[in-house]
Amino acid sequence: MNINLVQGEKLELGDGKIPEVTMSDDEINKKYLDGEIRIVTEQARYPLNAIASMVKNTEEYKMNPEYQRRHRWSNEKRSALIESLIMNVPLPPIFLYEYDYSCYEVMDGLQRLTAISSFYENEFALEGLTKWPELNTKRYHELPEKVQKGIDRRYISAIILLKETAKTEVQADQLKQMVFDRINSGGEKLEPQEKRNANFDGKLNKLCIKLSENESLSKTWGIPPHIDGANGIHTERAANKLFKTMYDVELVLRFFAYRQKHELHSGSLESYLDRYLEQGNYFEDEVRNALADLFNQTIDLAYELFGEQAFYMYRERQGKWAWYERATVAIYDPMMLVLSQNLDNRVNLIAAKTDIQAALEEFYQTNYDAFGGRNVNEAALKEREELLANFIARFI
Repeated sequence: MNINLVQGEKLELGDGKIPEVTMSDDEINKKYLDGEIRIVTEQARYPLNAIASMVKNTEEYKMNPEYQRRHRWSNEKRSALIESLIMNVPLPPIFLYEYDYSCYEVMDGLQRLTAISSFYENEFALEGLTKWPELNTKRYHELPEKVQKGIDRRYISAIILLKETAKTEVQADQLKQMVFDRINSGGEKLEPQEKRNANFDGKLNKLCIKLSENESLSKTWGIPPHIDGANGIHTERAANKLFKTMYDVELVLRFFAYRQKHELHSGSLESYLDRYLEQGNYFEDEVRNALADLFNQTIDLAYELFGEQAFYMYRERQGKWAWYERATVAIYDPMMLVLSQNLDNRVNLIAAKTDIQAALEEFYQTNYDAFGGRNVNEAALKEREELLANFIARFI
């Protein structure tokens, strides 16, 4: 299938391999003495009863820079943090970046800071405590006086990357993202899109985050829809696994990257998406706007044709055929590509949607070998899209 790329959309992605660099010992010593990739830090301590004011002080503290992951802590995990503070358990430091003099971004520790702030603001009651179960159901203002004062005496330490760390804005972004990735290499594992969000933040990344709010995307992937207000996130959506791990954002990125998948000569799909996002962040505004329009029209067409089952697979298990009632990328990737190439035929397709839906079961039964396996090499991907393209063409 020939893909009609937007003017300026074509990327030279290469193979993603890190080139070998040969340097003499003298050159390596000079690089070290010149201070390349050298982090300048200082330490600080913040009393817990000042954290709420810190979180509210948006002029001096950015609580949610773009490279942060989405909030993922449950109420029990927030409560466990408070219990640790009651027992004076040492906590790892938070990391701040001084983006301007005395103005900071939270690089790591957002969940800890917001949990402490929310507790001091009486926004949640403790639950699931194991060492202090008698405090379960209590909010901060309901704690016994001595316990309150004991918590108030605690501090959370911080390591601050000073403004002198980077000489340019580009270097600052690179260093922040590198540090974020490395300090998060342990603990709770970052998912692929969370890493991309940290390491390759830019205009295309922000666009993918914005487009992930599309209602048709949410409905076809079983994600509670986006609701304006309260930072655009409500409890049900925030608790959804695909949302928490930014997989909805990856789905948008996959749609864009799949259009140039022939560039995936070697390496994993994950590294290909990394390279695509890194370079795609430099698309011109006109290219990004065209891609955004293309995505919205395509996902809306998919929902209008197939509803919430747009990316379901009809499959065979133990001799019985049934719908796998969950969206899968084996259908999403080629279906979105094929529909994006048929937007001019939208009226005809919508008129024939009853016939299209009726023919789907037979289509997947006939072509199950192509869609039911885990093979994602170039030939397999091409076969899937050609089969779907021919199927859709029957109804135009």
